[in-house]
Amino acid sequence: MRLHLCAVGRLRAGPERALVDDYLKRFNRSARPLGLGPVSEHEVEDKRGGGMAAEAALLTRAVPAGARRLVMDERGAMLSSPDFAALLARWRDQGLGDLALCIGGADGLEPEFRDSADFALSFGAMVWPHMLVRVMLAEQLYRAAGILAGSPYHRA
Repeated sequence: MRLHLCAVGRLRAGPERALVDDYLKRFNRSARPLGLGPVSEHEVEDKRGGGMAAEAALLTRAVPAGARRLVMDERGAMLSSPDFAALLARWRDQGLGDLALCIGGADGLEPEFRDSADFALSFGAMVWPHMLVRVMLAEQLYRAAGILAGSPYHRA
C-alpha cells in the first residue's frame, strides 16, 4: 500500500524538515517488507490567498485517484499507536493500493473536504501547528511499521 503525505505548506530546511525526512526514511526502509510504502510527500501551497477552500482544491488534486483519504483533524478519532498500526494493516490487507494522509494549513481543513474523508484522525483535543503535525504523523508511521514488525521501538 503506497502512502501519500499530502500537506498544505512547504517545509523548508530546519528541524521539522530534518525530522520528517528522518522518520520517512526509516519508515520506507522498515515498512517495505510489510507491504507498506513508500511514502511520497505532496506539498501544496495557496499562493493566491484563497483560504481553506483553495487549499482544499489543491489537496484534492494532490490525492491520487482512487486513494482512501485520511485527514488529520482535532475532531477525529483518537487512536493508540497500536490501533493506528492495526488500521494501516487492515487497509493493506484489504488490498488498498493508495492511502492519502492529508494535513491542512494553519486554519485547518475546509469542512466539506474534512467531512468527505474516509477517516479523520486526531492527535488529541489540543490544536497542533500543522508543521508539527507532519512531524508527529511521520513518527507515528515509523512507529506503526515497528509495531507491525515486532521491533523494540514501541515499548508500550
